[in-house]
Amino acid sequence: MSLKTFVCVIDPLTSLNPKKDSSIAMMEAAQARGWRIGVIEDGALWWKHGECVRATVSWIAMDRSQKPWYTVQSTSTVALKELTAVVMRKDPPFDAEFVTSTWLLEQAEREGARVFNKPSAIRDHNEKFTIAQFSQFVVPTLVSRNADQLRGFLEEHPDAIAKPLDGMGGSSIFRMTKGDPNTGVILETLTEHGRKTAMIQRYIPEIVDGDKRVLLIDGEPVPYCLARLPKEGEHRGNLAAGGTGRAQPLSDTDRQIAETLGPILKDRGLLLVGLDVIGRNLTEVNVTSPTCFREIMDQTGFNVAEMFVQAIERKLEVAPC
Repeated sequence: MSLKTFVCVIDPLTSLNPKKDSSIAMMEAAQARGWRIGVIEDGALWWKHGECVRATVSWIAMDRSQKPWYTVQSTSTVALKELTAVVMRKDPPFDAEFVTSTWLLEQAEREGARVFNKPSAIRDHNEKFTIAQFSQFVVPTLVSRNADQLRGFLEEHPDAIAKPLDGMGGSSIFRMTKGDPNTGVILETLTEHGRKTAMIQRYIPEIVDGDKRVLLIDGEPVPYCLARLPKEGEHRGNLAAGGTGRAQPLSDTDRQIAETLGPILKDRGLLLVGLDVIGRNLTEVNVTSPTCFREIMDQTGFNVAEMFVQAIERKLEVAPC
């Protein structure tokens, strides 16, 4: 292909909100820099024996001042190795179909495709459990599906947060206190009666100051984070759970965490990472489709999306011929 092609593996375009979606922000930035923009929606990736991994690509032009915000100009079947850059932006749940898409993208990599984030790295970094690799920044935490162990943790830490390992957007996150009569049903729900592993952590009271999203791009921290403030009566700061986003400069602790993790995650093939930080504590390492570009851009003027596209351009400059 003569033009540089920036193609996102993404949820249906009709489900995206142009006012807040980070995928749209990065596609707009790429379009402004002269890239041809394409999307691969659910079910549009495949492999056939004797052929390369292929996809049905919808080629779009974007203009957020219009409704709809995109125009499909054409569709074509393309081998992924023929594309300049493929960006994995499909939202969780991290289910069997999500894993299958990473297998297909990894095969495309073997054939010569350039995929960001690296598919195997996405698979290898559970967004909740990866914090175990950076325990110096983590509050007391237990990962188990054993109800007695989880109850024992609550005895030791009488105010705690429990959550599934595969959730997103604040779904199924429970605040638990010692003696709560709902403890049994919460644990049964989270673990599906002992069939599913969950995480429980000591409650971090600094959540009142926000659950901060710190973005790493090619190992470097974006200078602003988005503090997601819980609405009154809530313990979750997630925007999807009604939280309010406030962009602010990184604190010294935010930067320390980011600068510690950044080079490590970059070396593993993770170009874009969203760290969740509450107070001085790392709570999640988001690698599937990190968000908050738009809010930081709108509130600070710092062009996160352009920083991301420029990072891809640098990666491609050093790519083997």
